[in-house]
Amino acid sequence: MGVTIAVVNQKGGVGKTTTAVSLAAALAGRGLRVLLVDADPQSNATSALGQAAIRGEAGLYESLVGDQALGDAVVATDTPGLDLAPATLHLAGAEVELVSVMAREFRMRRALEPLAGRYAVTLIDCPPSLGLLTVNALAAAHEVLIPVQAEYLALEGLAHLSQTIELVRRNLNPELSVRGIVLTMFDGRTNLAREVEAEVRNHFDNTFHSVIPRSVRLSEAPSHGLPIQRYDPRSAGAEAYERLADELLEQLALPTSEASHGGFQRTGTDDTQAR
Repeated sequence: MGVTIAVVNQKGGVGKTTTAVSLAAALAGRGLRVLLVDADPQSNATSALGQAAIRGEAGLYESLVGDQALGDAVVATDTPGLDLAPATLHLAGAEVELVSVMAREFRMRRALEPLAGRYAVTLIDCPPSLGLLTVNALAAAHEVLIPVQAEYLALEGLAHLSQTIELVRRNLNPELSVRGIVLTMFDGRTNLAREVEAEVRNHFDNTFHSVIPRSVRLSEAPSHGLPIQRYDPRSAGAEAYERLADELLEQLALPTSEASHGGFQRTGTDDTQAR
């Protein structure tokens, strides 16, 4: 039936959306059918994949607050095998409007259920907060992936996030588990980054081996409406997310032959790894 993974961190600016978009594209490049759900009212994942958050268009909001089928809002992207459930400008009001809705924490789960058989992996890009949209994503997901910037301030919220995930597991979604932590914006030239990496790995044994470097090309890709694999597949950032996809697939043991789409051709990098 596929696996649903919520990409979560209540702190902004840690590479959460970049990780969701880049990992989704990397998985699609391996022949998997992938759905990326943009649950962030800022709609950065939507624009990063070349889609505009236009008023009047159907999106996640209509499925959470109303009775619109989410499948009607899903659009194909320019990346073969990767579909998008976009965020529209209306999603900003969902946090308030969901307060009075019956079974409000399970609206996203209900919206995703009819799509369960279509995709091998569903990634949910969550907002940088622990509000109702994030709780909905955690209630709908099987697993959690946490991007963490390689700086000490980024570590402070991990304990709070872990408590929230545990509360959701106990009260809403007993099957929820943390797949792992991904270190992002890593600059191996600094002692600070190496110290933070050691600290994270010491406390969280499910930290991915793959580390995402600080990369200008990763920052540029969204402005062109392309994932890094299509914008600059030879960059260090693209190669890092390819390795992360390989590591995730090895852990999940997903049969990539299930899908019909071809993958990206992997190439060597033309710039120096930041690590």
